[in-house]
Amino acid sequence: MSDHRVSVRWRRNDAAFERGNYPREHEVRFEGGQAVRNSAAPEYGGDAAASNPEELLLAALSTCHMLTFLAVVANRGYVVDSYADDAVAILDKNADGKMAVTRAVLAPTVTFAGDKQPGADDYAKFHERAHAACFIANSVTTKVELKL
Repeated sequence: MSDHRVSVRWRRNDAAFERGNYPREHEVRFEGGQAVRNSAAPEYGGDAAASNPEELLLAALSTCHMLTFLAVVANRGYVVDSYADDAVAILDKNADGKMAVTRAVLAPTVTFAGDKQPGADDYAKFHERAHAACFIANSVTTKVELKL
């Protein structure tokens, strides 16, 4: 078991603070010292140049799947040269009528090195295993789809 921590800091800085009119920009600082400028999504009054919570959730899903996939294939003796994912999160109303990231579509492209290349069936099974073991996918109700 392990615990993971972030620090979130927001300040009004003398800006207006009223319904629909307040700053959304804030800082997310990770344990290792990295800081990310974050905001609400532009559709909700945020800064498009900053990341937003929906993107951070999608990044967590995508990177968790990637790291788990890399472990799965390394354990089976494959060598990966590159992994890319152009993922998409869909924000919509869930079954309870509440706004949620209802779906995330991961679209990984993997390049293997050497003579040992997986067939299409093995490749799909590796992704299924990675999805089943991904800590983040196992933690959310968002439907995570793989587009292979």
